[in-house]
Amino acid sequence: MNTGSMSAKTACDVAVIGGGAAGMMAALQAAWAGGRVALLEKNEKLGKKIYITGKGRCNVTNDCSRDVFFDQVVTNPKFLYSAFETFDNQAVMQLLEQAGCPLKTERGNRVFPVSDNAHDIADALWKKLKKCRVEIRQGNVKEVLTENGSVIGVRTENDVFEAPSVLLACGGASYPGTGSNGDGARLAEKLGHTIIPMRPSLVALTSDDEDCPAMQGLSLRNCGVTVTDNEKKKKPVYTDFGELLFTHFGLSGPTILSASAHMRHMAPGRYTVTLDLKPALTPEQLDQRLLRDLEKNKNRNFSNSLDELLPQKMIPVVVRRSGIPPEEKCNTITREQRAVLLDVLKHFTVEISGFAPLSGAIVTAGGVSVKEVDPKTMQSKLIPGLYFAGEILDVDAYTGGFNLQIAFATGHAAGENL
Repeated sequence: MNTGSMSAKTACDVAVIGGGAAGMMAALQAAWAGGRVALLEKNEKLGKKIYITGKGRCNVTNDCSRDVFFDQVVTNPKFLYSAFETFDNQAVMQLLEQAGCPLKTERGNRVFPVSDNAHDIADALWKKLKKCRVEIRQGNVKEVLTENGSVIGVRTENDVFEAPSVLLACGGASYPGTGSNGDGARLAEKLGHTIIPMRPSLVALTSDDEDCPAMQGLSLRNCGVTVTDNEKKKKPVYTDFGELLFTHFGLSGPTILSASAHMRHMAPGRYTVTLDLKPALTPEQLDQRLLRDLEKNKNRNFSNSLDELLPQKMIPVVVRRSGIPPEEKCNTITREQRAVLLDVLKHFTVEISGFAPLSGAIVTAGGVSVKEVDPKTMQSKLIPGLYFAGEILDVDAYTGGFNLQIAFATGHAAGENL
């Protein structure tokens, strides 16, 4: 990044705060329209969060239909209608491929660079910024400057950028090592905007259940997952099927990350995760399976009869929860005992104590209230000349490329109007 010396004051048409996906897209769009754009980034390089998405491969968008896209947006999907219509997933893919970054589509319509290297996405955007003569500066913005209620520029530690249009695209509060530490929300709040409290979304869950560390590292590939709210008569708030991981602190894995986005009122004991360990079998079918396994192992101890039914790490936990003595012979197990075992297998519960830290969340939920932002232009309804894009907004979605698509779409919408 160019960090050469410059005068104390720099005049430009647009100042973009934050060089992530949303900021880069907005800067590009504003520059294409002929504006003098200054892109201000606190890190030594642009797109730092892009480099770590998709485990370093960058799941850049999702090649799904419009309806599927909006089904995957958890918070305020209607706010995104206009931005997505103007710059959808096909537009993102076309832009990147024209910039010299070929893409491929994998399972679940997830889109990645052919190279499997997130650097190629960031480099493609950086090259376009340079081609459009966007002025890239390293600096930490301390204040958005206003006069008579309108934006007039920004101030960093050392410089002032005079600009009638300012975009806040500083991210949320997840992965603070990438620069997303909540600064943008604080700047917006100082200007009078309402901030929906930031909380983790797409984050692992913690539990005080000792069975979780006992099964640490165990991954279940085909598991039914239901989250219930214990303060609302155990009302289900999320149901899914797929992969789950037991950790030393609780639960993680794709189904759990998605489930976390629906746990809006987290408090110790408020939510319970119930696992169906055999979702492909009805209770009746599972009972027949148990009968066959017990008959097959009729002279063996109960604890030695579950090898074909469960992973090794899970057997001692299920045995204990069933209440059947480990040394009991299979041919003495009663119908009532079998019914309890069946219930454990179909309703394996884990009480949740909280979220893993926000700093480790994939996405931040909360942020600038979208009620105070024009969905077509991303301009503040309170401060003329102030715009927002990306994770700073109170919009979030599931994993699969949807959150980066939101960043690109809102960045594009802002850039068109800066």
